[in-house]
Amino acid sequence: MVVVYSKSKDGALEELGRTEVIFNSLNPSWNARINVHYQFEVLQPLVFQVYDINPQFHDGSEKMLKVEEQQFLGEAVCLLSEVITKQNRLLTLKLGVSEHNLPNPSKFGELIVQAEESAGSKAIMEMVFRCSDLEIKDLLSKSDPFLLISRISESGVPVPICKTEVRKNDLNPKWKPVILNLQQIGSKENPLIIECFNFSSNGKHDLVGKIVKSVTELEKMYHSQDGESFFVPASTAHDSHSKEVLKSQVYVEKYLENNRHTFLDYISAGCQLNFMVAIDFTASNGNPRLPDSLHYIDPSGRPNAYQRAILEVGDVLQYYDPAKRFPSWGFGARPIDGPVSHCFNLNGSTYQPEVEGIQGIMSAYISALRNVSLAGPTLFDPVISTATAIASQSLASNQKKYFVLLIVTDGVVTDFQETIDAIIKASDFPLSIIVVGVGGADFKEMEFLDPNKGERLESSTGRVASRDMIQFAPVKDVHGSGISTVQSLLAEIPGQFMTYMRTREIQAIC
Repeated sequence: MVVVYSKSKDGALEELGRTEVIFNSLNPSWNARINVHYQFEVLQPLVFQVYDINPQFHDGSEKMLKVEEQQFLGEAVCLLSEVITKQNRLLTLKLGVSEHNLPNPSKFGELIVQAEESAGSKAIMEMVFRCSDLEIKDLLSKSDPFLLISRISESGVPVPICKTEVRKNDLNPKWKPVILNLQQIGSKENPLIIECFNFSSNGKHDLVGKIVKSVTELEKMYHSQDGESFFVPASTAHDSHSKEVLKSQVYVEKYLENNRHTFLDYISAGCQLNFMVAIDFTASNGNPRLPDSLHYIDPSGRPNAYQRAILEVGDVLQYYDPAKRFPSWGFGARPIDGPVSHCFNLNGSTYQPEVEGIQGIMSAYISALRNVSLAGPTLFDPVISTATAIASQSLASNQKKYFVLLIVTDGVVTDFQETIDAIIKASDFPLSIIVVGVGGADFKEMEFLDPNKGERLESSTGRVASRDMIQFAPVKDVHGSGISTVQSLLAEIPGQFMTYMRTREIQAIC
């Protein structure tokens, strides 16, 4: 019998399920399916423990068996992403006593793990929302409402998964269709938070009201055509659970459900996610030799803010790129005997920006700190344009690749319009951009980069982005409790990937 566990950050094991018992076999093949909720944005370690079941328990139920009373035959550990990115989603693991202690792995045998996406997770829900009698929030005009839909993570923190467009001067808005899939929401019974905000150009949007409903309940609202009243948390400080019900209502005007290709279908068909990184070397980071610098390399090995952001994004993305060769750049520094560069290869090479693995990024970063002088200003256009050129070349070569550029910065861009122009051009190519702000700067002016916090970007020629593919968030500490800021940014990548594939009408074909 195999018992499957998920492993938390603190090493605690939670049982996910167990197989049936196969009698008298040294080469068993189990039929039991263990359900695991796949989350792209986090690492999901799995532990498989194999037991020889004592004959006296052969008549009992597998669920009732106490594993400590059985003979341990070995264990194997892997990440869920390691299985789903393998061809045919098959992964062979060596069984051993533990992941750190393998006296003679061959004597324990092997365990072959296969993953399948459940049919239900291919379901796509398309909904049209409208509201009535919204409260006027602006002094000089009607409200500019939009909806933000979030799921609730295991730690109870809301994770945004979808957002409508902003409707200008409209107290009875109807939005374009919203598309959700079961991968994003986990289950049709899971509660979703649907919040209506009045848009504000400074990023501080006013909450008009919210409802908490599962997809199943939203489907019932569509069939009944009943509205649901928004509520807002009551201002009474002594009761955090009390709420004020508003006359404003939300309706589900359309509800359709069908099956489509999923993100994992594309990964199975050979699509790769390629990680790229660009690091801010401007002088505002402080002298790297001093402990108060954001670029200080701690002799104890404790990663600085730049290293933490790179590790958290890179640790997730690396499994979706078999070659693990990552283009890595720096910007805002003066290489030895040269002018200030706003896009230089982190490894010092003239022509080749790629480095080997996440450790290669770390080594190149530390080496660059010794070989450049921090300067400025903060320009994003050169690195975004360089990344776009690589994505464009890949597209022209018909490669099955989608690129994710991580920009880590400590300040506000000075090439504001050039950056917007570069983003809008990039939106036509297989590329997503995550911008992480580190340090104590006031990043309010950077919120124009995140469509969840600002209006649609418009280029100097009047073009708008063909899709949402860039997000920004300041990160005080990327290892906070619950789901981190960086993980919530990563959670949007599969949706951006799928929007690109759908607009290009690219099929998930092996």
